[in-house]
This record gives sequence, C-alpha cells and structure tokens, in this order.
Amino acid sequence: MRDFMTALLVVLLQLTCPRTQRAVSCLLKDVLFQSSCNLCRESHKTQVWLCFLLLSFLSTSTCATHTSAQIKDLQECVNQVRQTIEKSDVMLYALSIDDIKDNCRVMTLRCYMLELSMVMWEEDVTTNKAGFINLFITELNPEDGCPQCETYPLTNITIFLDRIKNLLELMTSTS
Repeated sequence: MRDFMTALLVVLLQLTCPRTQRAVSCLLKDVLFQSSCNLCRESHKTQVWLCFLLLSFLSTSTCATHTSAQIKDLQECVNQVRQTIEKSDVMLYALSIDDIKDNCRVMTLRCYMLELSMVMWEEDVTTNKAGFINLFITELNPEDGCPQCETYPLTNITIFLDRIKNLLELMTSTS
C-alpha cells in the first residue's frame, strides 16, 4: 500500500509542477530509496538470505581441512612408495616437526607432497598411489604467512620420509 501511495504522489507532483521536475525527481528518488530500505529491513526473507550468505562465508574456511581418513590414505600411499624411493640420493626440502607452526601445517604438508611428487617423477614411480598423491597436492592451498618450501633445510631421503611420516601422524592425531 505504501508503494502505491508513493507512486500516486509522484504522478500528482509531476502533473502539477512541470517547472520543478528536477527538484521533485530528486525528492522522489530519496523517498523511494527510503521506502525500499524500510521494506528490506522489515522483510524476513532478506534476513534469512543475509544469514545464509554469512554462514556460507564462514563455512568456506572449514572446507580447507582434511579428514583423518584422507590423511590415513595418504600415509598408506607414502608407505607403499617409500620402498621404491628410499634408494634415491636426492636432497629434499624438509622442515623439522618441531619447527612447524600450528597455522602452517597444511602448507608444510603441501611442501612435503611437492617434494615427494618430484622424487617419484625422478625415480619413475608409476602406481595408482602416485596419482593419489598428485591429486592430494591440488587440494592443498598455500597459506599466507607461512615460509616458502625452498626455505626449509635440505635433507636426505631417509630423514625426509621420517619427517613426512611424523607430520602425517601429528595431523591424524589432531584432526
């Protein structure tokens, strides 16, 4: 009803005041904007959609975590690939488990997975597990405020595999 009355007021003002049409149109825009804002505030549907939007934004940060089942699958893959790549003489970037910040665990895991993928490529490892590890890497996003992979100290393959095992155990126990 309010919108009908506002529209009627506009028509009457435009018919009676042709010279001041610009002033009337500015006044009219202000009145229409205020009435539409009041309608938005009073609408329950708008409140529901705003709540939905807010919850959607909040839930995006929780989607980046991985379940303990995924981590256990990754542990199995690493154990199966371990026998094939243990003979390699490469030096890999691997951060000690004590030096990993709590907010950088996913980034550290990503670095380990990238290094592992590189070793598997160099050693020509062709198993289904290699595909799973590469797929897992694509799901891990870099985190802000964490050191780059290349800043980690270089270690041999044995230490690297022990550290990746420790990191995966830590992530399984905390998830």
